[in-house]
Formats: sequence, structure tokens, C-alpha cells
Amino acid sequence: MARKGSRSGDGPRADRYEIDGGEAELLRDADRDGGWVLLVGGVPQSYVDLADPTHLDFEYMRLMGDVVDCLGAPGEPFDAVHIGGAGCTLPRYVAATRPGSRQVVLEPDGRLVQLVREQLPVKNVPGLKIRVTDGRSGLAAVPDGADDLVVLDAFSEASIPLELTTVEFTREAARVLRPGGTYLMNVADGFRLPFARRVAATVREVFPHALLLGDPGVLRGRRFGNLILVASRTPLPVGELSRRAAGGIFRARLLEGEDLGAFAAGAAVLRDGEDVAAPVPPPQVFGKS
Repeated sequence: MARKGSRSGDGPRADRYEIDGGEAELLRDADRDGGWVLLVGGVPQSYVDLADPTHLDFEYMRLMGDVVDCLGAPGEPFDAVHIGGAGCTLPRYVAATRPGSRQVVLEPDGRLVQLVREQLPVKNVPGLKIRVTDGRSGLAAVPDGADDLVVLDAFSEASIPLELTTVEFTREAARVLRPGGTYLMNVADGFRLPFARRVAATVREVFPHALLLGDPGVLRGRRFGNLILVASRTPLPVGELSRRAAGGIFRARLLEGEDLGAFAAGAAVLRDGEDVAAPVPPPQVFGKS
């Protein structure tokens, strides 16, 4: 894949690559051997540590890792499907912490997949396959009850594709999950969280058990950021996740039960065909002007 090197001032070198979705950059972490940041359109998409896949640098990814850690028995392997690939950070984490897992990543940008395979190799990640396909088509091809975990972490630059948030798509996620399986999704929103409230209402329409994790400031709707939604047909590990959220490196709040019901109260379920604007972060979030 063609590479275009660039350097900004005295900062670290960023290698740039043309992909289907525009331009990607790879930036080496000068403070950590094996650490790389993958950006698309100037927006950080993944942090990958090739030397230690259990190191999760982004706050929201650490929360997703905590969820994975609390599901099932410690070290129990998963069958998982990931919608959205980028650097395959969470699949690498699952492979390292749950040996024997079988995972499929659905990623529509073929040139991004090629970039990751060449520069952030996944061939040594056991049990991992990448399919170049969009999330809806890829998930539709998965058999009923095939997976223990469905992960939605898909963004077009900084916005989640709306077709992956609707009740119709959420029912597809539920269809491919085993009875005790878990749906794990990353949602970004800002002031007053109107979109996140609708996503929470949508997930609660399909799954009887759900919880929401996030930075306290983001959960209060004071700033733009990532929120982690977790849902299942069976009870979730609320106690353990609450302890981790309160005592982890990245402090977070957890909403569930009546609190999550109040969070989503009055929010309309998202449906296919709606004309809804996906939240876009303000320019200062990623240092743009």
C-alpha cells in the first residue's frame, strides 16, 4: 500500500495512507514500544500495542475490556463478531485474555483492512478472521445463536453509522447471540445526550437487561465523549462492573435498572428509514480548527 510520510513541526512522524474512506494515518507512540495510533480523517480510531495487546490506552476501550473481563468464567473462550474493525484492538485483547476464542471482524473498508494487515499485523492473532463487508450484510450472514459476544464499534470518521443503531439492526444482533450472549456497543454523543438516550431506548426495546458505562462528565451531558452500552437476555455482572468503574484507572459511572430507565425515558426508539443526524464532535475534541 502506498505510503506518504509527513511530519508536523518537531512532533513524531505520521505515515499517511489512502483508504476507501479517505486518508488514514499511523502515528508511533514515542513513550511506549509497540504502541501505534491509527487515525482516519484526523480522528483517532484505534490504539494498538503490538507488544502487549492487553494494554488498552483509550478510556472507552478500557471500559469495553472491563466488560469482556466480567463475562462468563475467567479466561473462558468466546465466539465473537465485531462490527467495525479499524486496528482490531478489542479482538486482540480477547485473543490474549481468552485463549481459544473464535472471532470475526466485519469491516467495509478493504484498503483499511489491507493497511492493518500490513502495518499492524493480525496474522499472529489466533482465531481471528476479517471479512470485508458492511455491518448489516455481514451480520445477516451469521447463523442464529452463533456467538457469545456481538461488539458494535463502528465509526465513519467520528460518527456512528445510523443504520447500525436501529431497532431492526439490534434485533439482528440479538438473533445471532446465544441465550446468555452479550451485546456490547460504543456510542458517542455530546450536550444532553439526545442520541445516546435514543440508542439506550432502542437497546432496551430488544434486551431485558442493559447497563450504560461512561465518564461522569459525559454521562451528565456536559461534554462530548464515548459511552458503552451493554445488553443481554440474562442478568449482567452489575456488581463487578460497578466496582471496576469506581476503582479503575479511568473512573466511570454505571447506570442500570431504574436509573437507566430514567436516562432513556421519553426517548424514541430508532427505526430504519428515519432521517436522524448522527452526533458529530465539536472541532476542539480532536484538535481541529
